Amino acid sequence: MATAAIPSVKQRSGEPFWREAIAPYARAHLGRSLLDIATSIVPYLLLSVVMYLALDLSYLLVLALAVPAAGFLLRTYIVFHDCTHGSFLASKRANAWLGIASGLVVFSPFHSWRHNHAVHHATSGDLDRRGVGDVPTKTVAEYAALPWKQRLGYRLFRNPLVMFGIGPIWALVVQPRLVSRSARPRIRRSVIGTNIALALLVGGLCWLVGWREYLLVQTPTILLAGSAGVWLFYVQHQFEDAYWQSSDGWSYADAALRGSSYLKLPKVLQFFTGNIGLHHVHHLSARIPNYNLQRAHDENPIFHDVPTLSLWDGLRAVRLKLWDEDRGQLVTWAQARARATTPTGQLASGH
Repeated sequence: MATAAIPSVKQRSGEPFWREAIAPYARAHLGRSLLDIATSIVPYLLLSVVMYLALDLSYLLVLALAVPAAGFLLRTYIVFHDCTHGSFLASKRANAWLGIASGLVVFSPFHSWRHNHAVHHATSGDLDRRGVGDVPTKTVAEYAALPWKQRLGYRLFRNPLVMFGIGPIWALVVQPRLVSRSARPRIRRSVIGTNIALALLVGGLCWLVGWREYLLVQTPTILLAGSAGVWLFYVQHQFEDAYWQSSDGWSYADAALRGSSYLKLPKVLQFFTGNIGLHHVHHLSARIPNYNLQRAHDENPIFHDVPTLSLWDGLRAVRLKLWDEDRGQLVTWAQARARATTPTGQLASGH
């Protein structure tokens, strides 16, 4: 993993010169957007139909088809994601309508998800504003101060079996169905409306093909796509030399260029993940559609010294659990135990 220190954007530039430099890439192109739809939502829906038909032939064939179907579902999520940023299509209204429709495919309420994700972009890497749209992350000192039950809960949450096994079901199926009473009326309507639409859609499919058949087809696809999505979201901000600062020292640009990874994936995986591995570009300007991210990276030197992860680096990053404020790094449990102690001098082991 490339971990060269990146000077503060404020120090390097004095002014945000990058705004003008990357502005040309923040323009939606209808042809490219239609091509994205033709290579995401359309093949996902077609493969889903084929999987239902294949149930009469072989469930092994269904499971084999679930792999590319999950890839196209993940790619569909990127279309939805771009719509929430208003970057996929030139029209704000068109982004909203496509976002609502694609949100039904990925089980997500458009307006609620857009709000939470906007908060994530505005607070990523800010230690004082954690908790919305990010992966829960404790500092070494915070973890050491927790009661043992909360330490155990944090350990369980950060366990890969929980994060990538239960996590997809929670992130795609359960959590988007929930809304607090204190939420804004528009967000409440978004969640409730999406829930009603999904109940009708899923109920109709279960009536048409049978509830067992629906689960046999959808479950492996959702689990595969969800696990990959959770891992992508995790590794985009959870790597060794990530960026976490208190609010008084936090910088939006530095959070993008130092706290968002460039995950260099093989081309086929980059295709199915909709270029989201170029997360440093996306966080600097969320108005750049996914199909312009690579070009923006290649043509602008500001992006060439960002933290770069290989596929193997991204898989190994799952070992990292806590933010060590003294070292300015995410650390493993073993590294944290070597440094973090309770007030009595005993190791904070979590047991």
